[in-house]
Amino acid sequence: MAGGEGTRLRPMTANQPKPLLPVVNRPIMEHVLRLLKRHGFTETVVTVQFLAALVRNYFGDGGELGMRLHYATEEVPLGTAGSVKNAADALRDEPFIVISGDALTDIDLTDMVRFHKKNGAMVTIGLKRVANPLEFGIIIVDDQGRIQRFLEKPTWGQVFSDTVNTGIYVMEPEVLDHVPAGEPSDWSGDIFPQLLAEGEPLFGYVAEGYWEDVGTHESYLKAHADVLSGKVDVEIDAFEMSPGVWVAEGAEVDPEAVLKGPLYVGDYAKVEAGAELREFTVLGSNVVVKEGAFCHRAVTHDNVYLGPSTNLRGCVIGKNTDVMAGARIEEGTVVGDECVIEPEAYLSSDVKVYPFKTIEAGAVVNTSVIWESRGQRTLFGPRGVSGLINVEITPELCVRLASAYATTLKKGATVTTSHDASRAARALKRAVISALNASAINVVDLEAAPLPVARFATARTEHSGGIALRTTPGDPQGVDIMVLDERGADLSQGAQRKLERVFSRQEFRRAFPGEIAELSYPARALETYTFELLRCVDTTGVREAELKVVVDCAGGTASVVLPSLLGRVGVEVLTVNNRLDEASPTETLAEHMRDMQRLGELVASARAAFGVRFDPVGERLALVDENGALISDERALLVVLDLVAAERRGGRVALPVTTTRVAEQVTRYHGVEVQWTPTSQDALTTAAMADGIVFAGNGRGGFITPEFARTADGIAAFVRLLGLVARTRLSLSQIDRRIPQAHLLKRSVPTPWAAKGSVMRSVVEAAGEREIDTTDGVRVVEPDGSWALVLPDTSEAVTHLWAEGPDDDAAHTLLEEWARVVEAAGA
Repeated sequence: MAGGEGTRLRPMTANQPKPLLPVVNRPIMEHVLRLLKRHGFTETVVTVQFLAALVRNYFGDGGELGMRLHYATEEVPLGTAGSVKNAADALRDEPFIVISGDALTDIDLTDMVRFHKKNGAMVTIGLKRVANPLEFGIIIVDDQGRIQRFLEKPTWGQVFSDTVNTGIYVMEPEVLDHVPAGEPSDWSGDIFPQLLAEGEPLFGYVAEGYWEDVGTHESYLKAHADVLSGKVDVEIDAFEMSPGVWVAEGAEVDPEAVLKGPLYVGDYAKVEAGAELREFTVLGSNVVVKEGAFCHRAVTHDNVYLGPSTNLRGCVIGKNTDVMAGARIEEGTVVGDECVIEPEAYLSSDVKVYPFKTIEAGAVVNTSVIWESRGQRTLFGPRGVSGLINVEITPELCVRLASAYATTLKKGATVTTSHDASRAARALKRAVISALNASAINVVDLEAAPLPVARFATARTEHSGGIALRTTPGDPQGVDIMVLDERGADLSQGAQRKLERVFSRQEFRRAFPGEIAELSYPARALETYTFELLRCVDTTGVREAELKVVVDCAGGTASVVLPSLLGRVGVEVLTVNNRLDEASPTETLAEHMRDMQRLGELVASARAAFGVRFDPVGERLALVDENGALISDERALLVVLDLVAAERRGGRVALPVTTTRVAEQVTRYHGVEVQWTPTSQDALTTAAMADGIVFAGNGRGGFITPEFARTADGIAAFVRLLGLVARTRLSLSQIDRRIPQAHLLKRSVPTPWAAKGSVMRSVVEAAGEREIDTTDGVRVVEPDGSWALVLPDTSEAVTHLWAEGPDDDAAHTLLEEWARVVEAAGA
């Protein structure tokens, strides 16, 4: 399989296919072909698509390797299964192996074929245990090796094993009958689940050898280090001049040069006196290293020139590139083919320089060329793209992010923009608007608007998406950039990955002068939102009940909507902090609790029915009852759930799996069903889009009112709550008292990223015969109904645990039991 583009490895793969990337001066695919030959496979079909001619020209008919190579070319990408189907004419006679041409491995293929024949399998899948299974397909097998379940590229919440699909398969020819001809299809996503459902014999062979999917710059460097360390059984085309120091034919190494292995010097390379080569350095063919140059864990491709006193650490230099005197290139940086790095230039960590570029003398390149390190594993976090104002989130980053977003949309599309009360968000939004317009995307600017209004305007006017900027909750020095889809919801994880790929490659679309798009300001966005909200949400009985409520706008954008809205509802309202507060656009936990206490005092003294405090963007709300007592977010979810279920008497509610099972008691009493969802807001929003959903909430103050909008909306939840309380004639404290108390505890356990996969596998194994729910993470249900949930964090090196029992002692005992399992597996 040699048709992949290797987009994550750009700029190394900008002008050559991934299978031709050298590992210790040999293409990855050549290592794979030599492995096949060692195990007796000499007739090979190579599927090619991206830059196919380069692969054919390099390997030819395979004669130099003592093999026979045939090529099957895809005119358009057909997927992993479709590309094999495209070569079906050469595969009909006998069982065959499918193997990736761009993964480094020394797996025992002979033993894998023996395993395949012994079990009478239709397909045998090569499996490997890895530390981070997120980028691979997870597979569960039984004790005999028969496959039970597939999951392609999961999130941490979906990880239930660290056994992943290597992309190496032994297949019977009849498998091809299940693959449609001429259309894209994938083994793991389409064909294997179909075969599994039909009861065909699919087996998994857990390999003990080495396997590395060379899909990232980090794994590319790791592959070199592993070869030089002897961790993988491949042939190194050189002489071992001293332990770990490999020098190829024709290379010249001055005796005064310092070499500390393991390292590799390619054929006809030249290393001058005074140069220093340290561990895991690899020089390609014809590389010149001048006096005083220093290389440590640096990989240079063919025909590279390293001038005097250059300094390279943990980087990759593409072929035919010149690095001039005194230049310094830091960890994680990749320089493409045929570049010139002029004297004294400095390339900071994790910079990408695409082919044919010139970096001027003395230039300091850190975040402006291709890619900048922001100290995060991914661009998106749980609150969108987040960071410190003018440190991590700069106008330049906003321009690049908006340009990447625009590139994923069609020219002429329209998106919304909005910001909270802060000056920083307003200033950064202007950079976003400029980039969108410059990329042929029309912008409807809502200016300072509650986040629910921005979501509503995006969804109801059929725009293609939106970007909203707000101060990070609890951190006045931070800002969140929230990218919305056409539904007004946060981007799905798949859409986030697509946007991240464009952002990292920096291949942005620009508009021609006549295509520069327009910026407009809608005249009646707030009025339209208010009108639709009152039309869709039932407020009957509010005027007759003569309710009095206290509302705290927290100095946020809810204050621009509530005055006109509440005047139409017909409720007596005492409002506080009803202004846009630029100086305090967010609040710390201590400030929030202080203001909630003040709200409670106002509610009690005014003898109001209840009090509400909105977050600064109007998306979440917190409640106090008629006595001024704070209702926790978890209890508030149950109170509102009880009100909705009692009135609806049917339908379904969507709740995250971390919610107390008391919610099931509440809904069952009223004839309503619970649909459990993963914990992400995107998953809850997606569930709320389904028909029959009457309510959704996340237990953190976020409520979805499906009859109006399928995204979290604190303002709509407040209006709905007014109607429910007015019609039920019960106070919030009365409703709270009739709901059973929950005994749900939470704990977080530090877990190294590399151990998360094995932790989840250990949890599944420790569960034994107990019931397991893998909606998000692994939830283990005890015979008495108690349960514990283990869920890896998506952005931090921790694992979260929840446990619920009949009382606090039982819940605590259960929590400690599973914490010990996690700690032992993560040690």
